Amino acid sequence: MAEQARPPAMMTAIEITKPGGPDVLAPVSRPVPSPTEGEILIRVAAAGVNRPDIMQRQGLYPPPPGASDIPGLEVAGHVAGTGAGVSGWRIGDAVCALVAGGGYAEYAAVPALQCLPAPEGLSMIEAAALPETLFTCWTNLVDGGLLKAGESVLIHGGSSGIGTTGIQLARALGARVIVTAGSAAKCAACRELGAELAIDYKTEDFVQGVKTATGGRGVDVVLDMIGGDYVRRNIDALAPGGRHVSIATQGGIEATIPIFKIMLKRLILTGSTLRARTPAEKGAIADSIHRKVWPLIAAGRLKPRIHAVFPLVRAADAHRALDGGDHIGKIVLTVG
Repeated sequence: MAEQARPPAMMTAIEITKPGGPDVLAPVSRPVPSPTEGEILIRVAAAGVNRPDIMQRQGLYPPPPGASDIPGLEVAGHVAGTGAGVSGWRIGDAVCALVAGGGYAEYAAVPALQCLPAPEGLSMIEAAALPETLFTCWTNLVDGGLLKAGESVLIHGGSSGIGTTGIQLARALGARVIVTAGSAAKCAACRELGAELAIDYKTEDFVQGVKTATGGRGVDVVLDMIGGDYVRRNIDALAPGGRHVSIATQGGIEATIPIFKIMLKRLILTGSTLRARTPAEKGAIADSIHRKVWPLIAAGRLKPRIHAVFPLVRAADAHRALDGGDHIGKIVLTVG
């Protein structure tokens, strides 16, 4: 590790004391991690709060082998040290990164491949809200969903962190965007971000809304974080040759699907997880994002929407806010 960084021996981190509600999150003192070969040590300024953090807290989403047990999947801050074999980064560089765990802490050791320069013009809070959502949206809308200019996409949970990012990314790619959200206020926020149509799923049939908006054809891509019974309805909302991309299962982990309809429409059903992928795989995604999305941020065409900010020691309150479901955009922890 670079000698000039001189990080402290200990740091404040948030520990999951046992599976349960937000109250199981507790500030503790932990040793500052040392970056191993190919890693960067980041002095964390801010960390994003995401749905997988909730699942980990509940005991439903354990970290992959070798990852930190500390929650948190995205951070922004400054380089505090480097491991062997790392080039292109200097102490003090502003950075944001996707991590497999360890984000809710004052320091995090991250594979350099998963790091990106913090975009100029954004605060550390905004930079911390980017990696998890952008990696997820890019790999599922573009790599998995094959979304292209002139096509249409239905994004469920349009007011979530993933949704608000996905709306802007899809629009920047030249696609028509339809979303679902759970209130008039959330639908209005989605339209402000660029959604052509926002459907209140509590009062409207989203399949009918999609069919009306597309002249009966359906959408080319569905980005689905619900699962369960939604999958069958999503298939009804897809156009011939459409792609259904699953990224979460908030509504259930199993679904009954109409196989013959998939055959008739020539549909593709795919999906992905991100956390357990190798640093090389994540690095390839980071490279695409740096080349394709960072210019959009610089041009003002994509910017994270921040709903609320909490200090690190109030991580439990941040989880309560996410559990409550009233947020529009990202919830972020500030560190230090």
